[in-house]
Amino acid sequence: MTPQEPTATADTRTADTREPVPLMGCPYKRDPYPLYARMREDGPVHRVLFPSGVQAWLVTGYDAAHSALGDDRLGKNHERGNPRWRARASIMPEPQHSQLQVHLLHQDPPQHTRMRRLVTDAFTPRRIERLRPRMQQLADRLVDDLPGNGPADLVAGFAAHFPFQVLAEVIGLPPTQAARFDRDWGKVVQPVGPADPGRPLYEARLHGLQNYIAEVVAHKRAHRDDDLLTGLVAARDRRELSQAELDSMIFQLLVAGQEPVTNQITTALIALLRHPAQLTRLRDDPSLLPRAVEELLRYDSAFELTTWRFFDQDSDLQGTRIPAGDSVIVSLCAANRDPRRFADPDTLDLDRSPNPHLAFGHGIHFCPGAALARAELQIALGTLLSRLPGLRPAVADEEIEWIPAVLARGTNHLPVDYDVRL
Repeated sequence: MTPQEPTATADTRTADTREPVPLMGCPYKRDPYPLYARMREDGPVHRVLFPSGVQAWLVTGYDAAHSALGDDRLGKNHERGNPRWRARASIMPEPQHSQLQVHLLHQDPPQHTRMRRLVTDAFTPRRIERLRPRMQQLADRLVDDLPGNGPADLVAGFAAHFPFQVLAEVIGLPPTQAARFDRDWGKVVQPVGPADPGRPLYEARLHGLQNYIAEVVAHKRAHRDDDLLTGLVAARDRRELSQAELDSMIFQLLVAGQEPVTNQITTALIALLRHPAQLTRLRDDPSLLPRAVEELLRYDSAFELTTWRFFDQDSDLQGTRIPAGDSVIVSLCAANRDPRRFADPDTLDLDRSPNPHLAFGHGIHFCPGAALARAELQIALGTLLSRLPGLRPAVADEEIEWIPAVLARGTNHLPVDYDVRL
């Protein structure tokens, strides 16, 4: 059912004139949940400020988030953004913005429907289940390369590699090209403004990734196979995709298809390390893994905030008037800790059921790779817990450095100790 615009009432705010809430800084990235709790109590929609200077409207409660994610008045295409948003948020320079940013996350129907249809078959639950033995081989191989006993960094030694190795198999990225992928290219989705000292490195990564995508396309056109990448190149050759759409979809697969899973492995491990009794229970009873993964996704999601959405005209959102072209962001993490939907939401409960979390979104932009991500998380956690007995933190909790990404949660390093590698 399409959400309808509420009838105006006496308490409907015509504008929010309060100072925007800053979403930045190490304390916020380390633990945003106290701030989200205060915001939820104050109302479902808030003006917020991001490090880039962008001001946006943040949706925080579960019901409001669920409604906004399914609201067809809110579009994803960047062309809907107004000049105020564009002046701060168009971080990726031209021509790369036009060539790499027209993927599924930034499209509305009917373009979104046409493009999504080309990728869904590769990520069906049935196909993912058939790939589980191969995923297990990849996970075991990475654990085999860890030190015989701790300490070890589970990002550098496992989480940074496992999701990409799985993704390469799923989409048909040849081993020689997979070996050449630079994980630093994935950082091009982290905002680096034109005046930032890191801008030259950002643009170098952007050019490197764009050249890599061109090589992948040329290789798949010359060496066709029964895989997703070949299918996308063939769709371009049939004129079902533009060149920019093809490059953007490969860009999305390479970046969004692996970095969030890397981050989710780290957030899940940190949650378990902070709750050693739950870790022990999960290690001793692997049958809990499917339900535990759902709870870990709810408890601390790697996709903290959604990407931009826009109204094409001044509109009411949960009683707040939003100007046309202003950006609307949904906090998935805040929605997943809403006590009006989840009992004891700040408690990690591996038996929680039902668990209708929003970690993969909702509506037409629900993550098409959700089944793959679930399988990867189950295999990654099951393998690490069973093969690294005595798994425990190697540093104090406050020494864990959370990535400064605007929309995501995760860590670049996760030092752990363990008794022996089995």
